[in-house]
Amino acid sequence: MASIRDVAERAQVAVSTVSAALNGTRPVAAGTRRRVEQAAAELGYRPSPLARGLQGGRTRILALLFPAPRGGFGLTQMQFVTGAAETARELGHHLLLSAEHADPIEELRHLTGLGLVDGVLLMEVGLADERVEFLLEAGIPFSMIGRTRDPGRVDHADIDFAATAREAVAHVAGLGHRKLAFFELPADRHAAGYGPAVRAGAEFAGAARAAGIGYVAGFRPGSPEEGGQAFERLVTAHPDVTALAVMGDRAAVGVLAAVAARGWRIPGDLTLLLVSSSSRVAEMFHPRLTTLEPPSAELGGLAVRMLIDRLDGDGPPARKLLPCRLVVGDSSAPPRRRKEAGA
Repeated sequence: MASIRDVAERAQVAVSTVSAALNGTRPVAAGTRRRVEQAAAELGYRPSPLARGLQGGRTRILALLFPAPRGGFGLTQMQFVTGAAETARELGHHLLLSAEHADPIEELRHLTGLGLVDGVLLMEVGLADERVEFLLEAGIPFSMIGRTRDPGRVDHADIDFAATAREAVAHVAGLGHRKLAFFELPADRHAAGYGPAVRAGAEFAGAARAAGIGYVAGFRPGSPEEGGQAFERLVTAHPDVTALAVMGDRAAVGVLAAVAARGWRIPGDLTLLLVSSSSRVAEMFHPRLTTLEPPSAELGGLAVRMLIDRLDGDGPPARKLLPCRLVVGDSSAPPRRRKEAGA
């Protein structure tokens, strides 16, 4: 059975041009359209009713693209997806999930060239995300859950890390803590230029400085084992740290184990915060951790609304930043003089 790529090769045009000519999604020169139609007829190719679109040349299908996570999707990430899916359904659209693997640009080119989707939502956005330039140059409507270093031209909804950091610092400072440490996302996320990995550390440092409390950073554990090791290095080098914020559920598991191995208790010997994680995840820890919970479902829904608005007409880029919500658990308390291990 002939494919759309076969038609494109026969007509000597791009796959996206075949899609536009047969589905009416954008204007195509009359001569080009005739050449495409002739090639399709010769090959016996027929676009599916879905690809022709349900209304006005639109399929009402949106694609949500995300890099395939090595360890699987966590609960927090899934809340972004479910928020996007629910909003799409409310607005009469369907959400197609597409996990990227080795070559995100080639996968984008293939997905959009099929003519099955009206637009694209990007997730797990990097500061210099190559997918953004591809979509801009291709003229494909899209929005972002996240943002690049300079997202001025693109619709986006993201976490307000500055406000989130201020809230976290105000919480620990209000309890009387005078020195806060922060465990950032793993080093590979920083090396890849992943937006939250880079922004969170900078904003926490600034918030601590503005509040006049001590701040320790430079730790980027990516596993329970690394989390425990980072905690031991931290308290050895900075025994006066009484509050720790961790960005990463797996690292937090290791921290809790290391705290227990020292004979310490949370929150008596250490106040522990979980940053940018679901309160449902925090409830799985003992004690239940205080968390800065991202508005995941709301951000996913906002990005969908922005994309549909973009499909419906032109306008200035839509931008929305929302802070994480402080959910106080059982891991926050005023500092007290602690007993050292073996004392």
